[in-house]
Amino acid sequence: MAKGILGKKIGMTQIFKEDGVLLPVTVIDVSSNTLLQKKTIEKDGYVAVQLGFEDKPQRLANKPELGHVSKANANPKRFIKEILGADMEQFEVGQTVNADIFTEGEIVDVTGTSKGKGFQGVIKRYNFARGPMAHGSKYHRGIGSMGAVDFARIKKGKKMPGRMGGERVTVQNLEVIKIDLERNLLLIKGNVPGPRNSYVIVMGGVKAKKSAVNPSSSI
Repeated sequence: MAKGILGKKIGMTQIFKEDGVLLPVTVIDVSSNTLLQKKTIEKDGYVAVQLGFEDKPQRLANKPELGHVSKANANPKRFIKEILGADMEQFEVGQTVNADIFTEGEIVDVTGTSKGKGFQGVIKRYNFARGPMAHGSKYHRGIGSMGAVDFARIKKGKKMPGRMGGERVTVQNLEVIKIDLERNLLLIKGNVPGPRNSYVIVMGGVKAKKSAVNPSSSI
């Protein structure tokens, strides 16, 4: 479903279902989502809504930012993203979007920036197999063959050591276990990309089947 909301990853915890099953969940704060702009076919060539999350001081915003958010009577935002699709047309510019756009048991996709792991070798980065660990091997965690066709160059796409993590990652088909409307929190089953206090985008699951949305599975 083409709907979504912005949020901040608070951390992970675990909760019990009514049948006694213990589930790991990620807590996402989705408060202070404001609709800043609506994109239309006639004006922009596509349909989308622009959401802003988490206020920031006006002294940290430049004049174009202040002019943009003033049209929605909102404060400058730290995290702004567009949600494509027409499923949020019922919201108006300046309106607050809350956690109740989702239901318990609904399937969602969560996008975030993965944790940075620094410069890593191919075993950690790409799950390469190590070499023999015998003393005479002298090739335990090496990169392997560079290719025998042209030894004077390395072919494009060769998997080599390098910077790992810090990339945009989407985890699909996660279930909304519980919604705390009082505090505007989403409790989503499993883990989502990024460290604590990082920004995430929660979207309706693009691969979720209609039968997978089962409100009766709530806590």
